[in-house]
Amino acid sequence: MASSSGISSGTSGVQSSGSEEDLQQLMDQRKRKRMISNRESARRSRLRKQKQLDDLMAQVAQLRKENSQILSSISDTTYHYLNIDAENSILRAQVAELSHRLQSLNEIISYLTGTEPEPEMQSLTSLMNQLMD
Repeated sequence: MASSSGISSGTSGVQSSGSEEDLQQLMDQRKRKRMISNRESARRSRLRKQKQLDDLMAQVAQLRKENSQILSSISDTTYHYLNIDAENSILRAQVAELSHRLQSLNEIISYLTGTEPEPEMQSLTSLMNQLMD
């Protein structure tokens, strides 16, 4: 009987170690799956981050392009404004000169005719003077 129980315990020892090996293999397999899953998850995370970086870089490039266009537009507008302002200054000077000449001519006509300048001429001269201011 002793030998029977020895065999029996030996058999259960073999079964037990086989079961431990199966359990170890199962744990190793799960560990490998987890490692593979973690690597894949890390790879996807790196790809997402790279895509975010690429998107941000594209956005920076687009914003720089828009900024350059806006600066160019501001420069063009400033150039046109300065030209128009200079032209307005010239026109104001011409109005002043013509108004002065008109007033002088009206005074000459009044002197030659011996009459007072006509009221509408005085108001026209007055209006031109107001436009200058």
